[in-house]
Parts: sequence; C-alpha cells; structure tokens
Amino acid sequence: MNFRSLTRGDGVVIGAAVLLFVASFLTFYSIDCSGGLECSALRDKYEYNGWKSDLFPVLPSIFLSGVIAAALIVAARFQPADRKVAGIALDHWGTAFAVFAAWSSLWALGGGGEGRSAGVGLILGLIANLAMAAAALLTQKVPALKAPLMGAPTPQVQSPYGTGAHPGYGYPGPGGPGGPAGGSFGGQPYGAPQPADQSGPQQAAGQQAAGGTGGVPAAGAQAPAAGGSDFAPFWFAVPVNRPLFPEDGGQTPIAELAPGTWYLAVDQRGAALVAQTQDGRRGVLQDTSGIQRG
Repeated sequence: MNFRSLTRGDGVVIGAAVLLFVASFLTFYSIDCSGGLECSALRDKYEYNGWKSDLFPVLPSIFLSGVIAAALIVAARFQPADRKVAGIALDHWGTAFAVFAAWSSLWALGGGGEGRSAGVGLILGLIANLAMAAAALLTQKVPALKAPLMGAPTPQVQSPYGTGAHPGYGYPGPGGPGGPAGGSFGGQPYGAPQPADQSGPQQAAGQQAAGGTGGVPAAGAQAPAAGGSDFAPFWFAVPVNRPLFPEDGGQTPIAELAPGTWYLAVDQRGAALVAQTQDGRRGVLQDTSGIQRG
C-alpha cells in the first residue's frame, strides 16, 4: 500500500471521516429547557448520540454513510483505474455516499421537533459531511486538491536489481554513466541524443595536422553520422502510481509503477516510454509527466 498515491483532497476526506466518527458519540439533539431537576431528567432521557436506536436512521444515513464514503474514496487510490463494482468505479461510489450523507445531515437540522435543537454531534457531523462531499466532487477539478498529499520521495542511490560495484546501465550513482555525482546525462531531457564521441578519426587527424604521431585511422572507420538520435536507456522514478500498458497497444495494465522505486527506460515511443520492472516485465508508460530521471 503506497500512501504517496493519496491527494490533498483525499487528506480532507480522511480528516472529515475522523471528525464524523468522533461526532457520532456526541449529543445529536439538545433539550431546550429552563433548568432544574425536571430539565435534567429530560436531558438524560432525550439527549442521545448517533448510536442510540431511538434516533434511527441517523446512524446509517449520516455517520456510517460518511465513513463508508471515505473508505471507498481512499481505497480507490490503491486499486487499478479500471477496478469497478457493478460497473461503477470505487471513488464514484464513495462520492455518491458522501453526497447522500451531507444531504441527510441537512435534513436532520429540521428534525429535532419542539423543544429540541441541533446538538454538537449533529453540527460537527454536518460540517464533516459537507467537507467530505466537497472534496470528493472537486478533487479532480481543483489543482490544489489534486496535488499529492506527500511529495515524491528522494530515491536512494541503490539499484532495485541488487547492489554491486557496477550498477546497471544508466543507473544514477557512482560507477554509472552519469558520473560520480549521479547520472544526469548532461542535463538533457530523457530520450535526447547523446553527444557523439569526438575521440575518433577527427582527433587523430587533428594530432597529425599538428605534427603529432597519432597515426592514420584504421581502415573502414567512419565519422559519426550527424544528427543521430539513438535512444540511451536511463533510470527514472514516477511521482505517483502509474499504470504500465502492454507493448502491443492493449489498454489493460500489466503492472503499476510506484513512487520511490527506480525503473529502467529501455525505449521511447513519442512521448511514451518503454519501461522494464524489477521482475523483467516490459510495458509502455503512457503518462511521463513529472517523472524524475536518474
């Protein structure tokens, strides 16, 4: 379970669910009376919390519905995007429950009857359900709520394919092609062509022209072709969970890339990358936005 896949909106939902659970144990309706022994007796008799059967269906329609809504919304973040129940995604089920709980809380404000008013349990429950419904509806539309709840981790300089004196090609760290400080491949974006090696025939020709003894290039040697765009494999990490699709173009994910783990990019297809997981599976990463390159 990777909690870095949660958004700030999910954080609001979780906080609202905790507040809702606490509110269920507080007085739902309060008795309005002038005081004295008779008033105290009335309060003992009629001031209930949400778990009292006399207030049914307050518990399932307001408190339990809100908690279930939060559980469905959060659970959806740890499931594949195509996971559905009765043809509806889990977070959509959760949003429906959250709106229902908020609507029930609003109706409960006017259901106290004569001599009773909204108690602290009802007021806090209403606030929690309204906040949860708003977060559920707006998380995918408001950038501030859609942002990750926790920032992407700083990956450790450690190869997911095991440790050793010689990390895999492109892996950031000592011994890798990026140099002792961690490979940035010259600061170029992923997939950019690497500079051609200038130590071939041109260098030998320059030495000969300067009176050196560099010798004549070996027969058949050719200068690097100008404008080459060979792809150089590199390591990368994703900021949030990202699905990995089959190379044949299928839309059923074969794996899910998680933050905090280095993956090897072995090819590039337009804006997408062909990535390899730790167990050797290869697939296409269609969403490459925000990836951290090694």
